[in-house]
Amino acid sequence: MLVELFPAIDLSDGQVVRLTQGDYGNAKVYGSDPVAVGRSFADAGATWIHVVDLDAARSGSPQNRPVVAAIASALVGRARVQTGGGIRAVADAQQLADAGVARVVMGSAAIQRPELVEAASQVIDVAVGLDHRDGEVAVHGWTEAAGVSLDEALGWFPSASAFVITDIARDGMLEGPDIDGLAAVAAGSSAPVIASGGVSSLTDIASLAAVPGIGGIITGKAIYEGRFTVAEALKALRS
Repeated sequence: MLVELFPAIDLSDGQVVRLTQGDYGNAKVYGSDPVAVGRSFADAGATWIHVVDLDAARSGSPQNRPVVAAIASALVGRARVQTGGGIRAVADAQQLADAGVARVVMGSAAIQRPELVEAASQVIDVAVGLDHRDGEVAVHGWTEAAGVSLDEALGWFPSASAFVITDIARDGMLEGPDIDGLAAVAAGSSAPVIASGGVSSLTDIASLAAVPGIGGIITGKAIYEGRFTVAEALKALRS
């Protein structure tokens, strides 16, 4: 399986930020021009960009959607955009498809109404975002436990094109991903797993790429903090 790199752009108030362990009170701003960041990732060779509307993930108000659309428009023919945050209806998926987004990530809404994934899949590719703490899925911008296990939720979405698996405890910590946990999830998944959370080094990239069933790797903070470049990560994947 070809493993794709997904450099990440997390949006809050139109700015590029990163949270630590999903804490909205602990956000670090990395830039005020998300379109320029997206272009820089594509210039480095990325063929996918992962964009998250953090404000919409928490509140449901898609205030950053014009920014997502601008990123997708700027990257037409160069890189595809996968986006999540506040996608809670087929109309949201349709709006993003119309804006040029290639794939949406449904998280909270998918857990609450699994049939939405099937319906949204009629208009755009849908990945299901399963963000978890110790194997329990969290929703609403990671602020609430869903009362469902990761293993159980994996079986709910036969039409999902991928599963984005985020270990919240590792997100933004630069302490390495849970390789064994992700391998177990990938082994039980009917669709490729996109790993998210904790990537800190090129060694992490190479280790994840070697796991059967991993189809993608999301990395954000490590790039912004200068641990490696997008070009170096892509080289590590190819080797």
